[in-house]
Amino acid sequence: MDFTPGEAETEAARLAARVLGATAPSTADFDDALWKQLGHAGLLSLALPGDIGGDDLGVLATAAVLTEVGRHAARVPALATLALGVLPVVRGAEAGLRGRLLAGVATGDTVLTAALREPSDPMPRKPAAMVSTSMSGSSATVSGVKTGVPYAGAARWILVPATTPAGTVVVVVEQGAPGLSCQRTRSSSGLPEYTLRLDRTPVLAALDGCDADAVYQFAAVGACAVADGAVAAALELTTAHVRSREQFGRPLATFQAVAQQIADVYTAARTLHLAALSACWRLETGRDASEDADVAAYWLASYGPPVLRTCHHLHGGLGMDVSYPLPRYSSLITDLVTLVGGADYRLDRLSWREQACREPAATGSGGG
Repeated sequence: MDFTPGEAETEAARLAARVLGATAPSTADFDDALWKQLGHAGLLSLALPGDIGGDDLGVLATAAVLTEVGRHAARVPALATLALGVLPVVRGAEAGLRGRLLAGVATGDTVLTAALREPSDPMPRKPAAMVSTSMSGSSATVSGVKTGVPYAGAARWILVPATTPAGTVVVVVEQGAPGLSCQRTRSSSGLPEYTLRLDRTPVLAALDGCDADAVYQFAAVGACAVADGAVAAALELTTAHVRSREQFGRPLATFQAVAQQIADVYTAARTLHLAALSACWRLETGRDASEDADVAAYWLASYGPPVLRTCHHLHGGLGMDVSYPLPRYSSLITDLVTLVGGADYRLDRLSWREQACREPAATGSGGG
């Protein structure tokens, strides 16, 4: 495994940093002007297929952009559109459907999202949302409740993991379709999230080549990429502060306790980066990334919030000033932890996968 960033990822990150750093942070729910600038710079078309004007790049280039979005805590639907929408559609939709769903993404005119979470289950293996008939029919509908759907109010297309008589499937519904209602709910960062209620909502199509677990992997990896940028930015901000802030005539960084805490933050930040990168690499190369995605999401959920609390602590009162950048990073991390389900949930998923791997061997050894 060679995790050295390629030229495409390096240039994507550099360009995204330049575009995102050129404007002052916005307090709007959706910084539409910045989103269109990202499109104009070609950063929204990196993972799009070449036949619709994209660059045919994949997960790693997308993750590079998402990391910079997290580093600037930008209020744009990058995670929703790119990780929850574009990557699953590119993998799972046939050419005609792919062209329809992704039209307008490159210019920032089309937003996508995915409705993953259900009440009491962040990413259900068997969704409670139900498709009414077999997807071979022409009049399939979907019914259910989905929570915490990012940017659903602005999305043109919404991916919905659901259960059919034949198993699970990812279906696509259109914003404004009959039986679909969106209700805005609160989030820590103030970024828009919605509860979706689907009551026999018509299904446009299904993603034949992308199941629910694959969409969950893209979501977890995308969330970890954004968190990677946010944690790195918080570390950089805190490091600069303790170097310049003096106490008893000495910089805070020279105190042993402060140095140890910064070292802990650095260790957690680098581990999150490597875990996210490993999961991205496996997805990029067509390998099963389920375990790596769970490990990265566990690291985000378990260590992300304590790392940000340490950064706040080392800043003292300044860290609680809402006009200072640090609260933007900590609230963003809180929302990302909610999206991936929390540390205990990720441990349960890892345990379930381990048990599933052992059961066939145990059954085989007990025969005779």
